[in-house]
Parts: sequence; structure tokens; C-alpha cells
Amino acid sequence: MKLKQIFFTILLSGLTSLAVIWGYGKWVADRSSYAVQANGIIPSNYHFTGYNEGSLPPGGPVDFTQPAAAAIPTVVHIKTKTNAKQVNVQPRRQNPFSDLFGDDMFDQFFGGRNGYIPEQRASGSGVIISDDGYIVTNNHVVQDADEVTVTLSDKHTYKAKIIGTDPSYDLAVIKIDAKNLPFLLYGNSDDVQIGQWVLAIGYPLNLETTVTAGIVSAKARSLGLNKDKSGNPTNGVESFIQTDAAVNAGNSGGALLNTDGKLIGINSAIASPTGYYSGYSYAIPVNIVKKVVDDIVKYGTVQRGYLGIAFGNAGDMTKEAKTRYNIPADAYDGIYVTEVPDDGGAYKAGIKEGDRINKINGVNITNGGELQEQVSRYRPGDKISVSYTRKNKDYTVDVTLRNKQGNFDLVKNDDVADQLGADLVTLDAGKAKNLGISGGVYVKKINKGVIYDQTRMKDGFVIMKVDDKEIKSVEDLRNAIGAKKNINLSGFYPGYDAIYEYPLTLSE
Repeated sequence: MKLKQIFFTILLSGLTSLAVIWGYGKWVADRSSYAVQANGIIPSNYHFTGYNEGSLPPGGPVDFTQPAAAAIPTVVHIKTKTNAKQVNVQPRRQNPFSDLFGDDMFDQFFGGRNGYIPEQRASGSGVIISDDGYIVTNNHVVQDADEVTVTLSDKHTYKAKIIGTDPSYDLAVIKIDAKNLPFLLYGNSDDVQIGQWVLAIGYPLNLETTVTAGIVSAKARSLGLNKDKSGNPTNGVESFIQTDAAVNAGNSGGALLNTDGKLIGINSAIASPTGYYSGYSYAIPVNIVKKVVDDIVKYGTVQRGYLGIAFGNAGDMTKEAKTRYNIPADAYDGIYVTEVPDDGGAYKAGIKEGDRINKINGVNITNGGELQEQVSRYRPGDKISVSYTRKNKDYTVDVTLRNKQGNFDLVKNDDVADQLGADLVTLDAGKAKNLGISGGVYVKKINKGVIYDQTRMKDGFVIMKVDDKEIKSVEDLRNAIGAKKNINLSGFYPGYDAIYEYPLTLSE
């Protein structure tokens, strides 16, 4: 009997040990699995290095050779060319004689208003994110470029097409016509920890592929660099990962990696009094990058959801500002609401000036960068939970995000606005009736572009015709322009009787 008990005890112990070993191995494999991007396939650049799942042992000295070898074939050198052009170099103000003599006559007598910008060439870096040639880089690397060339680490060179850009995030997507390319796997920037090792890879100072290493020194940094298309910094989205990895001019658009060889950020800026690296560099977190890239590829433009508030850090506010916005005088940190437009989602949910924002979808919020990072992951129509404090009481509400126009629609790629370089709005029926017309397109704001470069048009102009075709909406304007190279916009300024005409030459 004792022998039988001993036998079963030994058998049970053996089976238990085997189960523990199997379970632990399964847990480790799950923990180290890649966030694959192509139907579960790990790209060949990872296999070539012998760098497979779970290959790095926990702890011990950090070895950068494997992640560097996996990433180098995926980071590309981007070169751009911007053609020479004539531009308007004088301040955009109405001269006192234009109504009598016209702008052209005034310029002939008192000096021309056009300047000349010579051909420009620049370079930066980019990261291949799919085997069929999609590449992510910074907006400022390819902005206004007429020609974009991509060179791989193996010296193959391709002409690239710009798929879409967004200056608010300083991100752009370009594409080359190639197949079976190596690409970087996305990591998770939420998991990035202060003090962890990272690698920066790019083409600084026109050198060949360059790898540098450092640690993460801060997260959710805001520097005030990013601006929207109209140059407004309040619409810029910044939540940079700050590192001390050496980054220089040309690194822009390159990869920031963790030691697993996964992409955790796109290098974007440096803090330097000289323009060269002197201590800190900044990368856009990959969780923001993924959302922006997906939107650009799918919709042609970023689908940005707005919470519907203006906010500020209590530590940066004066005593007078705190009083004005109903913020406690003894508040010295935290994000507080300073404005709640009545057409936004926050207003509808009951959020008010003076409320302290604590969490977005359960994620703690301590600064503006963290708030922007969380909200920027969602699209118009998405619902998020917002936790806030008001008069020492905590609340949580659901807020449905809206687009910039204040509704829930996904935004179309406004190609005609980009082409002309202006914010364009279809006049609603009521405003058109007040102006005594049946419809038109209101030029809300003129940005840098064709209208700015070639005309003296001012904000507030109402477009009524393209050539001889009547225009009642932005869609009419888009259809009337079509593939034309030369057009004539005619219309008026509200409050004035004169009809103005502005001839334009559009790019191919």
C-alpha cells in the first residue's frame, strides 16, 4: 500500500512540474509576441538577424546589435526638391489706390509685390511600415515638395508619391512602388518607461544610415512647435517622447526603437541653441503615428475628434486668470478647463470652466500633452469618458467627440482647399439670402498657397463664379476647377458692391 502511495505521489509531482513548465513557457511567449502588421507575418528583416520572438533574455547587459540590424533596412533616406517660384512678399493689406487704379497699376508705379524663391533641396528620413511601400515621415520633411525621392539602405532609389500630410501632428505618409520590402513592426508607446534604453536611426547631416542610443528622459512633452495649416499653434498636437539619443538635422522622420526592435516613435525635433544636437531629442509616440497613418491611408486626411474645450495648466496661470476661469486660487498643478464653446461635446456633457480634468478613458491626465495624446486617438462620433473634479467633487461623463465644424461627420480630404490654399465654406441658405445671392463659397481664411502667392485676395471674399460657371457650393467649385490649369475666380466682399476677379495658374 505504501509503495502504491509513493508511486502516485511521484507521478503527480512529475505531471505538476510538466504543467508548470508548459504554462510558464506559454506565458513568456504571449508576453513577448509582436504586434504584427501584415496578417501575422513577421517581416524578413527580423528573421535574417536571427531575431525572433523572445530572443532577448530578461535582464543582463543590453545588446543593441539585433534591433539595429532588424531596423536599418527599414529606415530610408528622403530627398526633396521644391521648384523655384514667384511669391507675394509684401504684407497683405489693401493699398489706398487699388479701387481707383487696380493693384497692378499701383505695383508698376510703386514697386512690384512679387518675390522669387529659388529651387530648394532638402533631406530627411522615413520608416517603411508595410511591405508594399508605405512610409511614414515628418510633415516638415516633405512639405511643399514638388519631387520626393526615397533611397533604401541597399541603395535602391524610387520616386515617391505623397499620400497625405498633417502639419498639426507633423506627420506625413508617402509611398513608393515596390513589393516585399522589409518594414518595422509597431510597438506600444504607452508601455514606454522613463529610463529605458532606446535607439534612434536615420540619415543625419546627409550621412549614411546612423544609429545612436540613449534613454527616455521624459514623456508627454509639449514644445509649441506644431501648427495647423493656417499656422495656428493652438491646434497643434504634441506629446513628445524626450530622449538623450543623439539626433541631428536629417534624422527627422526616422525611427525611435525599443530594444525589442519595435517602432515606438518618429524622431521629429531637437532642443538646441545651435541647430545641432546638444542634449535632448523628441519623437512622436507611435500610438499617435498609427492613428494618423491609418486615417491618411483610409480617408486621405486625419479624422480628428475634438473634446470641445480650451485648457491650461494651473501652474502657468496668474492669480487673475484663475479668478476669471473659476479655478481655485491654491491650485498649482493639473489641467483646468478655461473655455467650453456651446457647440462642442464637452458643453453638451455638462463640463464647465474651472473643472479639473483628471482622466480620459481611465488614463490619468497630468498635463496638456497627455490630454492631447489621448483625445487624438479617436475620431468624430467616438464616445470617450472624461473624469473631472468640480468644487472637490468627482464626476465622470461620456463625451461624444465632434469634428472641427462641430458635427459628427468624418471629414473628406478637401483637395480643392489644399490646391487653392484656403479654408473654404459653402454659404448656408440664410447667409446667402442676407447677401442677396442664391449661393456661393466663403473664403474663411487664406493660407500659404496659390491664392496667397498669385493674388491680393483677402479673407472674407465670396466666390460666385469659376470662369463663367456659377458656383453655389464647395462641391461646385471642385467640379468647376476639375483638371484646369488656368482659372478665373470672381466674386465680391460682403458690404461692397464691386465684383473682383482673380486669375490663377494651378499646378499640374
